[in-house]
Amino acid sequence: VTTDDMEIVSALKLALADKVGQERFELWFGATTRLDYREDTVTVFVANRFHQDWLRNNFRHEIESSCQLALGRIVPVRFHIDQELAKQPSPAKPACAPAPRNAAAPASSPPASEPRRRLAAFDSFVVGAANRLAWSAAQSIVARLGHSSPLVLHGPTSSGKTHLLEGICHELRRTRPRSQGVYLPAEQFTTMFLDALHGGGLPSFRRKYRGLDLLIVDDIQFLARKKATLTELLHMIDVFRREGRQLVFAADRAPRDLTELGPEFITRLQGGLVCELDLPDYEMLLDIARGLGERMSLALPPEVAEFLAAKVATHARELTGALHRLEAASRALGEPISLALAEQTLADVLRRQTRSIGLNEINTVVCELFGLQPQSLQSHDKGKQVSHPRMLAMWLARRHTRAALSEIGGYFGGRRHSTVISAEKKVRQWMDLQAPLELADGKCSIDQAIRRVEQRLRVG
Repeated sequence: VTTDDMEIVSALKLALADKVGQERFELWFGATTRLDYREDTVTVFVANRFHQDWLRNNFRHEIESSCQLALGRIVPVRFHIDQELAKQPSPAKPACAPAPRNAAAPASSPPASEPRRRLAAFDSFVVGAANRLAWSAAQSIVARLGHSSPLVLHGPTSSGKTHLLEGICHELRRTRPRSQGVYLPAEQFTTMFLDALHGGGLPSFRRKYRGLDLLIVDDIQFLARKKATLTELLHMIDVFRREGRQLVFAADRAPRDLTELGPEFITRLQGGLVCELDLPDYEMLLDIARGLGERMSLALPPEVAEFLAAKVATHARELTGALHRLEAASRALGEPISLALAEQTLADVLRRQTRSIGLNEINTVVCELFGLQPQSLQSHDKGKQVSHPRMLAMWLARRHTRAALSEIGGYFGGRRHSTVISAEKKVRQWMDLQAPLELADGKCSIDQAIRRVEQRLRVG
């Protein structure tokens, strides 16, 4: 691997950590995962098939987006099992207070070998119409633990959920240092519960977690069909509410849409305080850009901050990645950050440098490519000749527009947002298998079909 390739991998890791959050990055892309770049292909090496399937199904889009950010273009992403990685230890991940490793470890403080990492605080959270209720609720629960339990925060990736969860932890440490709290991802909670269940340590597990003043579980959508874990959490919700303790959950969508978790669990969530977050608007992005520039000690001219908010980023992680690239370019060229430098450095990630791409345009191009009537994708036809192009169109809509899942589903025949999610997963499977598609002028690979559609969208 060349030095240039190693630098690309480093940039890819930074972009990916910005996109998924440092804690989830460490959990899923830590010691048992290795990223490699050579011959214009990114390969994700993992320890086993479970890990491979999980990353492919849940993080493929984030990996692809990070590749585009780091390389300035779309490249193939492959997954490969490397059994040597299974020999690597998987480090524990620090959290609000890290999940204890053994029965004797107090939940209120990490082991001496694991220093606390710096948590995001409420005062660095940019508040606007997209998140005001969630921000207010997160602030209030520390002072009144158990009053509104569970608190459920939901919203798309990068809407600020993790920042608020860390803010709750930070505030608990600052104002109630004797209180015990734990913050961990749903995947880690499941792993620890199953280890306790199968290892005979369930009574100890319950004593530790049901006795906490605050328990935060992130990304609960990943608990789908994990019956044993969901049953344990159901009982935990009842115990916490009865004893005045505080539970906080976060998910990528509203409780009513988390149908895979079952009606009992959904009812418990809806019985708490449910708050939605959305992606930031322009004014919020502008404030975030200014704040990030100050924290990074960058001389960021107002016109550059406005450029980033209007044409480059849709959320804080994209802004962070863009500012890191600007900082690197400024140092490499020995030039101060300016609008001209920003336009040159970030030309590949501009999202509104030309006209916006609409759902109707994606529909038109896909129908033309597959030889369909313009209204076909809005129909109720479930035949392969229509359903496959419809799924591809939904995937393209998620990739190239800011339309919400419900808007995309509504446009393509009044379908639910879960249908759009299923379509995304199906297209990713096609990409993994390089499945052929039947176009109007003959068969071609899924990658070729996507390139043809995207080329038409750019020049249309």
